[in-house]
Amino acid sequence: MPLSESHKKYLRGLGHKLKPAVTVGGAGISEALVAEFEATIAHHELVKVRVRAADREARDAAIDELARRGHADLVTRIGNVALYYRPNPERPKITLP
Repeated sequence: MPLSESHKKYLRGLGHKLKPAVTVGGAGISEALVAEFEATIAHHELVKVRVRAADREARDAAIDELARRGHADLVTRIGNVALYYRPNPERPKITLP
């Protein structure tokens, strides 16, 4: 289910105080990074990720690839920081309005 604009607004408010939990380095998206992202988002549901890439196209590609491979929704991105959401079906922590 895609997120509505009201859901994204609510999640942006929750994500404002978060620090980046995962950092994508110059090597890009590896299997180990995807596994770390999977574990983090399964536990927290809402995760900030910092992407360190050489140029804007590489950064955008890494943000999209992580969303696709991590089966998460991209809530927003500002500069080199992206906010992802994926609900935990067994133990949800965030209830969307």
